[in-house]
Amino acid sequence: MMEGVVLKLPSFQFQLHFINPSRCSSCFSSTLRTSSSPSLRFRFRRFSSPFSVSASASTARETDNLHLGSLSLGHSTRPDFPILHQEVNGSKLVYLDNAATSQKPIAVLKALQNYYEAYNSNVHRGIHYLSAKATDEYELARKKVASFINAGDAREIVFTRNATEAINLVAYSWGIANLKSEDEIILTVAEHHSAIVPWQLVAERTGAVLKFVSLDEHDVPNLKDFKEMFTTKTKLVVTHHVSNVLASVLPIEDIVSWAHRFGAKVLVDACQSVPHMVVDVQALDADFLVASSHKMCGPTGIGFLYGKIDLLSAMPPFLGGGEMISDVFLDHSTFAEPPSRFEAGTPAIGEAIGLGAAIDYLSEIGMQKIHTYEEELANYLYENLRAVPNIRIYGPVPNAQRAALCSFNIENMHPTDIATFLDQQHGIAIRSGHHCAQPLHRALGVSSSARASLYFYNTKEDVDYFIQALNDTVNFFDSFK
Repeated sequence: MMEGVVLKLPSFQFQLHFINPSRCSSCFSSTLRTSSSPSLRFRFRRFSSPFSVSASASTARETDNLHLGSLSLGHSTRPDFPILHQEVNGSKLVYLDNAATSQKPIAVLKALQNYYEAYNSNVHRGIHYLSAKATDEYELARKKVASFINAGDAREIVFTRNATEAINLVAYSWGIANLKSEDEIILTVAEHHSAIVPWQLVAERTGAVLKFVSLDEHDVPNLKDFKEMFTTKTKLVVTHHVSNVLASVLPIEDIVSWAHRFGAKVLVDACQSVPHMVVDVQALDADFLVASSHKMCGPTGIGFLYGKIDLLSAMPPFLGGGEMISDVFLDHSTFAEPPSRFEAGTPAIGEAIGLGAAIDYLSEIGMQKIHTYEEELANYLYENLRAVPNIRIYGPVPNAQRAALCSFNIENMHPTDIATFLDQQHGIAIRSGHHCAQPLHRALGVSSSARASLYFYNTKEDVDYFIQALNDTVNFFDSFK
């Protein structure tokens, strides 16, 4: 019988041996065992189901309260998220990968279950009770999104598979129809790949030119260069609101004002802002704005595009098929008004309803309350992380506006090694890699980074545990030098 399993991690220069518990009962220990050879013997660890925690939610709340002295927003909301109450690799799960996706509260899980159990049906196409009920709830979700971002009309909200599809919708509908050779599109080097690649493809087809705003000495897009980059040829600005790597927050109102002076449109990637702060599209005056459900406590598989109604009404369809038509003839078709024009085929009905439930949940807490709490967490994370030896944190310092995430590197340590060790030895989930921002990492002079990102259900204790575990990780790797 095989005594153990050997796993070689991405850039470790040694091997980790997972010991068969039936062969070595003495291996169940809370400390790492090292020998003269460069190998580690890891204990097997228990993975507990998150679905058995509802009965202990009040106990967890009381225990956390003892540590904090008073109930923070993180402590008061944690019982609503079953997935957080489990052990991973023998340690309590600490989830710090919220910029990649958020966890889902019980209210959202119940909304999805209720849809499939009680009124699952296709929308807009039936007169029976189930179809009418599904249609009402689906369209109610659209109204909730519109209200959440203060759109002037629910028709300005188009449901998409995700924010990536929403950007592609604008690129291939508005972009192809309105851009021509030598027209200019301004972006920043800090954009997510989803906000760069579609416009590269459109530029290839139209002859438009992409211009990129570089970083300043504080590792944020240079606003002076940004403002000076506009010309009479500028037709579109594509920019993030909050950077998923730098944690910087751009002044969208100013950028929109600069663009509109030249008659240019603005598309805002709000994936990292809509879940964390009050976003008012009318105050921003953005022409287009995109966001994803899964980053704001909603289901995966759905996002949305906000577009000013006059722009959407003038745009041709993105995809053809059912639902987006007015009439179909053998030689031509006519198309529905927005938003139906851009929602071809059966939509993600349950996911839209789940997004509506997530918006209800966030609204009940209050987005300003969430933002205020996260500002405190952001400062706490940054100040504690900067004390780790030989660390570089990317983005602005906290006295500037900064989101609750930190991307970082530690000298002579690979980000994937850090993330792997934190997961396997401490149950901490962070992200490593280029975070879909390779041009930004090149501008920073690195190929990848580690990232810890927080949400309102995180606590200062989560940060404390992460910092302690990160220091342990640094000490461990330093011992091999």
